[in-house]
Amino acid sequence: MEKLIGLKKIKTAVFISGTGSNLKNLIKFAKIKKTPISINLVISNTHKAKGLKYADQSNIKKKIFNFHNISNAEKKILTLLKKEKIKFICLAGFMKILSSNFIKKFGGKIINIHPSLLPKYKGLNTHIRAIANKDKFAGCTIHYVTAKLDSGKIIIQKKITVAAKDNPTSLAKKVLKQEHKFYPAAIIKIFN
Repeated sequence: MEKLIGLKKIKTAVFISGTGSNLKNLIKFAKIKKTPISINLVISNTHKAKGLKYADQSNIKKKIFNFHNISNAEKKILTLLKKEKIKFICLAGFMKILSSNFIKKFGGKIINIHPSLLPKYKGLNTHIRAIANKDKFAGCTIHYVTAKLDSGKIIIQKKITVAAKDNPTSLAKKVLKQEHKFYPAAIIKIFN
């Protein structure tokens, strides 16, 4: 991706489905003077996403799309992204899989944060699977989004130790702390 020219920030959309702690963290990150991105749009597949309040608090445009008809929803999202001149998408707990058609048509970069050390534990319930398999390590991965689920080129991975006393909930909290630290680091890495 092109280097940052002057102080012009890359217009970014964040896609969420849940609590939005990574969104909140990315908004804070984007407000720093020398960061490469500005958060201009928040998209969700559900009005129940608690994270939408962070868009409201920061006066960021938000839009909720019904994904019952995926191709229709994606068409509307692509139109909105074009209108808002969005060049970069951060998926942050977005619980829908974007089609290869959407990924191709967007024409910008799309990245995702995943709560496991990919390629291990693609998809859902990563912490439950890590505990069940008595893994010694867990972590998070920030990667480019491709048509194949959780399979794009890795930008950054952060490994953490799974303690004997950890359960899926405690492990999720530990991993989330790392997500908040390394999602911004991955964005800096992309644009530097």
